[in-house]
Amino acid sequence: MKVSLPYILGPALCAVAVAPAVVNAQTSSWSHTVTPEPIQKRTPKAKSAPPTATAPRAAPAQAGAGKGPARSVKTTAAPGPSAKLKPMGQAASEPSKPDNDPAYTAFELGKYLTALKLAEEAAAKGEPQAHTLIGRIYAEGLGAPQNMVTAGQWYAKAAELGDVEGALAVGTMLVQGNGVAKDVPLGAKYLEMAARKGNPLATYNLALLFLSGEGKPENPIRAFQLMEYSAEQGLPAAQYDLGTLYATGTGTSANVFEAARWIGRAALAGHADAEVEYGILLFKGHGLTPDEVRGAYYFKTAAEKGNPVAQNRYARCLAHGAGVEMNVVEAVKWHLIAKEGGIEDPSLDEIAKKLSRADRQKAEQAAAAWRDQAALVN
Repeated sequence: MKVSLPYILGPALCAVAVAPAVVNAQTSSWSHTVTPEPIQKRTPKAKSAPPTATAPRAAPAQAGAGKGPARSVKTTAAPGPSAKLKPMGQAASEPSKPDNDPAYTAFELGKYLTALKLAEEAAAKGEPQAHTLIGRIYAEGLGAPQNMVTAGQWYAKAAELGDVEGALAVGTMLVQGNGVAKDVPLGAKYLEMAARKGNPLATYNLALLFLSGEGKPENPIRAFQLMEYSAEQGLPAAQYDLGTLYATGTGTSANVFEAARWIGRAALAGHADAEVEYGILLFKGHGLTPDEVRGAYYFKTAAEKGNPVAQNRYARCLAHGAGVEMNVVEAVKWHLIAKEGGIEDPSLDEIAKKLSRADRQKAEQAAAAWRDQAALVN
């Protein structure tokens, strides 16, 4: 019996050009300031931009090993290991589900009391995954009162019996101090148990610990190796962070082309922060062919997901006709939404002031409608 566990760790590391401070959007754990940069004013004809990553230019024959952060990619803060563990979004892949397992089947059908009873019977026979399922039931308060201490005990037993998901869960709880006394070194040991069996999320979280030097000796090279594995397994947050490590030359040689490639893969997977960064790289042509239309597309997709930095960037695109057809009313709409999210932009304030009263009202109504719709979705 395998149990699907939600993501518990995993923010992205450090934004390559702009780092939004929005926890729900899988934010950077290294940088929390926003420094908007102007987009060059151009007026190309707007085109549809399919969600495919632009291929990077061929990399130079020799990468500048040991030369520090990539000079052609701006960061909002000097790279430094201060990774914090925060909630993140949906898992990249679900663990394999057992065939015809009654406890798991009952859980999937929402019959949590039945699932708990059946899992307890299986746990009494020593089944590791049954322990993990019981841990999840108590952790989420499904069919039983929520009890994180009890959940942690069941997860720990599952880990001792060799279950990867149990090790990941209890390791995360210990690192975060969620329901148990915080013990990062012990949590790291459980994460290592899961990482040794190839779990991409455990490997990713372990990489963050090696970057921060918390629970593990600070070791950027080891962090890079673990991050690379997780990225290759298809974890979008790891792909984004791997691109950042290449961009800053952290744990590896700085390589703007590899940075663009991995950030592009994360953006293609729908990682909102990566979409913002990839859009910026496309506008600037860092590590790939400049493409303002595609860059504006990625700003738009991240903006629609609620990323304030993307909302600000897309507003600028609309205000100046950069990569999209100019639409000042729509630009002010997104500016107002971004402003409510904490992104100030005096240049867009000035544009908003020049609107007619009727157009300003249209923008305000559109912004309010978007916020209402977003609240319903969330």
